[in-house]
Amino acid sequence: MRWLFNPQLRPFVLLAGGASLLLNLAMLVPALYATQVFDRVFPSRSLETLAMLSILVLLALGLGWCMDVARARALAHAGRVLDAGLSPPLLHDVLARACGSQRTAEDGDALRDVSRLRAFLGSGGVLAVFDAPWLPIYLLAIGLMHPLLGLAAAAGAVLLFALGVLTERLTRAATLAAQDRGRDAARYSQALLRNAEVIAGMGMAGAGVAAWKCRHDALLQGQSELGTVTARLSATARIARQLLQAGMLALGAWLVVGAEASPGIMVAATILLGRALQPIEQLISGWKALIEARGAWSRLAAREAAAASQTLSLPAPQGRLQVERLVHGGTAQRAAVLRGASLSLEPGESLGLVGASGAGKTTLLRLVLGIWQPQSGTVRLDGADIARWKRDELGRHVGYLPQDVELFAGTVAENIARLGAVDAEAVVAAARLAHAHEMILRLPQGYDTPVGEAGRVLSGGQRQRVGLARALYGSPRLVVLDEPNAHLDAEGDAALVAALSELKQAGTTVLMVNHRPALMARLDKVAVLKDGVLEVYRQAAADAPRLQAVPAPATPVENPAAPARPSAAVAV
Repeated sequence: MRWLFNPQLRPFVLLAGGASLLLNLAMLVPALYATQVFDRVFPSRSLETLAMLSILVLLALGLGWCMDVARARALAHAGRVLDAGLSPPLLHDVLARACGSQRTAEDGDALRDVSRLRAFLGSGGVLAVFDAPWLPIYLLAIGLMHPLLGLAAAAGAVLLFALGVLTERLTRAATLAAQDRGRDAARYSQALLRNAEVIAGMGMAGAGVAAWKCRHDALLQGQSELGTVTARLSATARIARQLLQAGMLALGAWLVVGAEASPGIMVAATILLGRALQPIEQLISGWKALIEARGAWSRLAAREAAAASQTLSLPAPQGRLQVERLVHGGTAQRAAVLRGASLSLEPGESLGLVGASGAGKTTLLRLVLGIWQPQSGTVRLDGADIARWKRDELGRHVGYLPQDVELFAGTVAENIARLGAVDAEAVVAAARLAHAHEMILRLPQGYDTPVGEAGRVLSGGQRQRVGLARALYGSPRLVVLDEPNAHLDAEGDAALVAALSELKQAGTTVLMVNHRPALMARLDKVAVLKDGVLEVYRQAAADAPRLQAVPAPATPVENPAAPARPSAAVAV
């Protein structure tokens, strides 16, 4: 349980430990009360003595109640502090991994591990962890009553502790295996939900459910076996504690008969032993939760925060983009998707990227945005490696419209504002720049129209235009567009052309994947991606109206060693 002494939790743990000390000292008083009642009140028949002793025990129990509440609140607050400290950076890390090649199956379980730790800190199981260390106090009190009673109590505690160690050894592997099976079944069910349309379209539901059932049955079988072992050990612990208390009572009675102890000592020792052994019994019964909490902390501690190295703060960029010899996607079995790709754009320049399906166009965009990391090479924005920027700071200067636009549940304004505080003027300015303002005003509630989960209330074209406004929110200096007119009608196409013209006037750098000649003719450069090689050409504006494929001049402006291309078109 060393994770409880994490620097974030240490103040609350120390507070809970101090409260536990006072609580357990207060819990000694009822046993002493029993001793005094048997040994002083009964012989003297003094009601005044009984009243005074009763007042003292009530005060002690009141203190114990206060300490119990204080301990529970401290631990519950520790859980909230732990969650607040771990969840945001962890979610940042998971989001970063979800976009790149570092994604692992455990990423989806990370936040659940935080919830598991928070729940454990607020549960009754953790209270046994804080009560168990005060066992020596009770053993010492029993030993002071009579040495033989103290030795018997110590032997009983050792026996129960040995049972706890046995529980840990017998259940640890099964508990961890059950956790793994549970995560595997949950991931598979999530995969089925993500591919629901494919499953329904090809009649795969029966096979999918059968495959999930195999995993779920393995989980149930593991949990059943673990439950059987845990139930037996818990029952053994409960019976062992009762037997030890009965044995202590019998030993005390033997001492009373032999005139070596008083009846009060007999009763008090039995009460104290029950109180001393109770936390150990609770630990044995709740050992599964302890193992799960320890496993959750181990998994969280093993993760490296991807944002930890992104500590550099830089001034706002002008938009000068340099891509230097990017290599990405190569393995021992296949060639790299990108092989030494290079390009440069000055502030206000625009470039269209073309290539066959699967050529790596979207991969290049993700590398330019810093979403993925190249195997070699560098992407620079105003001379600075884009991977070294703080992601939140970089995001204010970059706009991105992915090929498949998915909005978040909320209003149109909230989506355009990138889920941050809605600045009405900036939202309307972004919509006007994207030439989507009139379209948004025609919605039922204008900018306050809820878009629904994933934006399903809007049509594909409307989502794409709102997504473009989101990309242009805050006047970014670099805008990356992946097939921005895939779902647009004629009105949307005209709005996109007008937006590109205004971005040019504003000095915004634009990188766009597209294959429509009319739109590509509006750009300054065109880049052809083929067989992992990127060739960049400067547009010949006079040739644009008669192009039937992708426009390109005769002389490349990047990769000067590349063979010349015909001026009328580039074959892809």
